[in-house]
Amino acid sequence: MREVMTKTMARNVFYGGSLFFIVVFLILSAHSVRYVVTESTAHAELTDSVARGKHVWEKHACINCHTLMGEGAYFAPELQNVMARWGVDDDPETAFEIMKAWMESQPTGIEGRRQMPQFHLSDDEIRDLTDFFIWVNGIDAQGWPPNEAG
Repeated sequence: MREVMTKTMARNVFYGGSLFFIVVFLILSAHSVRYVVTESTAHAELTDSVARGKHVWEKHACINCHTLMGEGAYFAPELQNVMARWGVDDDPETAFEIMKAWMESQPTGIEGRRQMPQFHLSDDEIRDLTDFFIWVNGIDAQGWPPNEAG
């Protein structure tokens, strides 16, 4: 093999490498699309209540304290599996009642504990937030959170 690369050799390496990585990119893109369509939550039904619950989550900046599927702050618990931890992921009415009681009892006033502020949410907002958490609980998070407590 030569010690010096000719222009033709350099051009062939460039085009060959570019073609290889374009093919790899297309294969990975096709795999991602297939995964979203067949295995992720793309087929999950997003109701208006779930969308409104997401807006409540965003409006009150819950992510500034909580994490949701590992994204957010680590000041307060992970909420991806909160409905499963409470044992109400298959009972929306009980989930609403528990969420309402929890939200209305905040802050607890216990000295030395992290406190959640009182947001004065309406029953409709609490119901929407509950529906959002039930929907999030159904997402295949691929083993997240790493422990049940979040």
